[in-house]
Amino acid sequence: MSSQISTGTPPASSQSPTVASPPAAVQDPTTNLSTSERVVLEYLRARGHGAAEKAFLEELETGSPDDKGKQPETIGAQDLVKSLAVFAEKPSRPGENILNESSNVLQQLNSMPNPPNIQSLIASIGSVGAEELLSLDPTDKQEGYRELEAWVDGSLDMYRPEFRPILFPIFCHFYLDLIQHGYKDAALRFFSAYSPSLSTSHTATLHHLSTLLLPAHVQNDELAQRFRNEKYAIRMSRSGFGLLVGWLTEGVGGEASGSGDGFTGERGKRGRAAVMRVVNNHLRFDVTSTNPTAVSPHAWEESTGLFSSLIPQPNASLKTLTNPHVFNASKGDLKLGPAPISEELRAEAERVLREQAMVDRDPTTPFDIQVNRPMPGPGMIAPTEADMLPRPSTFKTIDVEREVNAVRDARKRIRLEPTVLANVDADSPQAAALRARALPSICAYTLHDVAEGSPCCTFSQDTSLMAAGFAESYIRLWNLKGERLKGLRSDFSSSSVKDPASLQKIREKKGTTTRKLIGHSGPVYSVAFDPLSGSAAPPKYLLSASADATTRLWSMDTLTNVVAFRGHENPIWDVKWSPMGIYFATASRDRTARLWSTDRTSCLRVYAGHLSDVDCVQFHPNSLYLATGSSDWTARLWDVQRGSCVRVFIGHQGAVGSLALSPDGRYLATAGEDLAINLWDIGSGKRVKKMTGHTASIYSLSFSAESSMLVSGGADWTVRCWDVKSAGGLRAKPRENGVIENGIRGYGEDENSETVDLLATFPTKRTPITNVQFTPRNLCLVGGVYQSTESR
Repeated sequence: MSSQISTGTPPASSQSPTVASPPAAVQDPTTNLSTSERVVLEYLRARGHGAAEKAFLEELETGSPDDKGKQPETIGAQDLVKSLAVFAEKPSRPGENILNESSNVLQQLNSMPNPPNIQSLIASIGSVGAEELLSLDPTDKQEGYRELEAWVDGSLDMYRPEFRPILFPIFCHFYLDLIQHGYKDAALRFFSAYSPSLSTSHTATLHHLSTLLLPAHVQNDELAQRFRNEKYAIRMSRSGFGLLVGWLTEGVGGEASGSGDGFTGERGKRGRAAVMRVVNNHLRFDVTSTNPTAVSPHAWEESTGLFSSLIPQPNASLKTLTNPHVFNASKGDLKLGPAPISEELRAEAERVLREQAMVDRDPTTPFDIQVNRPMPGPGMIAPTEADMLPRPSTFKTIDVEREVNAVRDARKRIRLEPTVLANVDADSPQAAALRARALPSICAYTLHDVAEGSPCCTFSQDTSLMAAGFAESYIRLWNLKGERLKGLRSDFSSSSVKDPASLQKIREKKGTTTRKLIGHSGPVYSVAFDPLSGSAAPPKYLLSASADATTRLWSMDTLTNVVAFRGHENPIWDVKWSPMGIYFATASRDRTARLWSTDRTSCLRVYAGHLSDVDCVQFHPNSLYLATGSSDWTARLWDVQRGSCVRVFIGHQGAVGSLALSPDGRYLATAGEDLAINLWDIGSGKRVKKMTGHTASIYSLSFSAESSMLVSGGADWTVRCWDVKSAGGLRAKPRENGVIENGIRGYGEDENSETVDLLATFPTKRTPITNVQFTPRNLCLVGGVYQSTESR
């Protein structure tokens, strides 16, 4: 039997050893014990558990059926066939076994369509020891989990947040064990009995597990094999870990009221042994000396999960990294300051601003464009011109206009000050006036009569155009100013174009305020207008990404497709422009993100490392880094030019479906299927806080121009505003006995309660919000498709 759990109290901030099940007997147990057995014995003696120490020594002396000196236990041919029966499934009904009666198993095995699978199973079966036979009893797992749940429920409030994360991996392994050994009915009863009490953040994973009904499913499922082959990390305080060890070894502590004899007795011992086997083989404890009361409830969850395959491993390192913070620290400092501006462009933009100030007869107006550009924050390193991606050596007129308009936008920007709402009673007379200062104006665009669905939409920076991608493979443009969209005709001679006036003559004579762009052969999942013009003029190009594995570039002058970029092998979920234009990035189901430029059809870089779909991408404001969110529950930050991962953000309990970077370059916001928004400090890679309040999937995030506010939209038909600078945390709730419970929830309570940094919720009638974005002047634009009550 394996002996891998140490029961001693580990040192601070170290990876804990594990607690040992009873080891094999030897001739002199007091002198020839293994290291882990000695640790168990020393622990029992130190705690004064004389009876447990005596029983432990007796078991060492008497031994067990799988002693080292005995021959491995074997099974007969008939028992082997019975064991194999659970591994065959009906082709017509994949959830049922084809071999129901052991009497005709051999006959049916010979006629099965997949004998290689069966033969490989026969070849892989080894000896069956006593511990394995014990693990085949399905009642042990039900009893063990019930007792573990009761122990967590009966623990003190200060320990419950750090104990609760252990329930999920134990549940998953028990369910997979039952399925693996053919106890389908017992597994389904176990699932229906205990899955409802688990956190709603695990809903997607639980649903996935519920589809695994046969051992063949478990063996061929990637997530199940990750649970089997990787250590699930659990963070705990030193005192909390000691309590867990005490319960595993002796069943003491934490009994819920009305539990009778507690966790003693033979059934309780066998149940704890089942839990201990999972803890031994599949869990890794990161023990810290921090006082449990000093840690936020969300902080325990952040360091929980299957980490080892999610963290990029150094090529030359022999030691496997299991802590994301160690990896992030090893990558050094990042250059997160604003991108530099060339002296020539700066001088020309300031000249235009100075002339405009004289025309407006307002010479006191500041015309230094650096005044309105973001300055590097404390400790932030600004990149130099040599660090930037290659770009044209000379600037164009539109570049000057963009910089000039950026200064004008900064002057006229609505200053959002969410901090003024802190500690203000929402019903007080001054609350309304303060809300006007703190909250943005939101303009919503709703699409009606779209039965097939519209997965995406976007707005141009100058607010003149809106584009939406549809499931029926087309894109539709709208002019939000009511002007007609007129493309250039194709039946003209290039020699006839001599000046802007002659160019206007070859435009279409008629036009409408909306146009359809046709070219994709699959649903369009993402659209993005180019940022080159900024708010100074309408965009020149539109990018679209589709299920047909192509990204297409559309000209807003001709309203036609110019280029199709091919390279991804699967549907492309997202496409985003670099803030400097020219470059753009795509995210795909093929588990990669890719960098492209508009002047060539092949990709420039491939960013590979995620373990599942890359769902979303976003450039850092200075274009040096690219953030990606994935269905492997992580977000990553990549060096755009080198193609290497420089930060990994682990903390979500579901797929990361949307993300946003703050304009000041300091923060990354990610939203996951766990219905939470995580705010990360990019420099350190650490989570700043977790924001909850949405009740359905979150589709889009956007920061205000000052990076002080975050707006989110989702499938719960709401737009929500969040205070970025607030400390966050759950709202204090009065309990029935009048005691305020601040952030510590009782077991089984709603975990999606709103955090204090949720400033306001704006509900729509029935419109899931697929896009939210701020204009340069802090007007918030949102869009979505109205869901009629008749729609399915």
